[in-house]
Amino acid sequence: MPVIKNVLIWDSSRRDAQYGDIVIGESGLISAVTPPGAGRGDVVYNGGGRCLALPGLVNAHTHVSMTLLRGIGEELPLMEWLHKKIFPAEEKLTACNIRSGADLAMLEMISGGVTCFCDMYYFMDEVAASLVESGMRGALCRGLTGDDDQKISENLALAEKYDGFEGRVAVQLGPHAPYTVPRDAVRKIADIAREKNLGVHFHWLETKSELDTMRDRYKTEPAEYLESTGLLEVRELILAHSVWFPEEQISCAARDNVTVVHNPKSNLKLGSGFAPVRGFLSAGVRVALGTDGAASNNRLDIWDEMRTAALMHKGYHMDPTATGAKDVLRMATVGGARGAGFKNTGLLQPDFTADIIIVDTDNPRYVGLDETNVPEFAVYAGSSRDVRASMVAGRMLYKDGEFLTLDREKILRRAGEDRRSITKNSNFSG
Repeated sequence: MPVIKNVLIWDSSRRDAQYGDIVIGESGLISAVTPPGAGRGDVVYNGGGRCLALPGLVNAHTHVSMTLLRGIGEELPLMEWLHKKIFPAEEKLTACNIRSGADLAMLEMISGGVTCFCDMYYFMDEVAASLVESGMRGALCRGLTGDDDQKISENLALAEKYDGFEGRVAVQLGPHAPYTVPRDAVRKIADIAREKNLGVHFHWLETKSELDTMRDRYKTEPAEYLESTGLLEVRELILAHSVWFPEEQISCAARDNVTVVHNPKSNLKLGSGFAPVRGFLSAGVRVALGTDGAASNNRLDIWDEMRTAALMHKGYHMDPTATGAKDVLRMATVGGARGAGFKNTGLLQPDFTADIIIVDTDNPRYVGLDETNVPEFAVYAGSSRDVRASMVAGRMLYKDGEFLTLDREKILRRAGEDRRSITKNSNFSG
């Protein structure tokens, strides 16, 4: 059996970390966490007492193929950015572009300790193929706009083909947002999700204009919208962004099947505002972290999101105790895994999936790290560049700078060619 030896082990179920070994069974589940040296099996990583083992990080809201659109239409308001820059660029994307953008994202995420992601886009068979080849874990949905039965059929075909694949792939339904999908169509999609036992991934109140539109167009409040459409009754509901979710209404989302995904850097970059994360946590709402697409962030770096989330709410509330390090590490691991529908992922405990990252702590930023302060060091001093290994279901995907499932040079070359073809003779830069 594979063994990770002599590492400092922490997950959000623990108060303090412990030094030890992690033994992985043939099924890709953790079989035991033992004292240092007690784990028996084939050593796949020896931390030498100078590495930290954490659950793999989860990017719970993204559009991975938008790596090819990074840097397009910078510093514009959301709707202008979408309609004048992003949507025209997306019209040029082919299935091959989607695959090369997804492959590029896999490199970035795996090397940064992200082992699971939740994605909404189109040509999603290409994203699924990239996920499967990379060895990552993920929840995928075809973005649905309008009242389009053909797009819903494509989403259901994706589920038929990939939902449950190797226990690593979940498929959800993906109504884009209240402003792009009619209310009756959202209700229909929620009905289908319940019938097919699928989750739903939904952009929710990212900007103030979306809240205003909901009140003006639908003459309704957010809590009533969620209840009347049936979204709160689906297997899993991801509410991405939720920046303008009225605080007096957020208790409706305090359900075991609902996850709010906080995207702090994208919301800051697009000037969308500050999500009421302290209110979510106080109300018992599960919160996860996401990057959104690389075009609005511009990184797929959950370490960055953790640090930003922990700091921005302290400043906004003028309260250094707001949104603590342990809170954001929980969001970035088990919180995101539950939102994606993976109920035994996100903790380093027996019978949980061996989705594990190894972090090098043998550098100046970690002097002072011990069993009592892992969350604080990881969130405030840690960085994606410290990741030395990423594992999913007991399979090593990345180790000491080497990608074990992907051809880095081929992916970079192809992505560069595709980016040039998309932007050639186009005014996407400003």
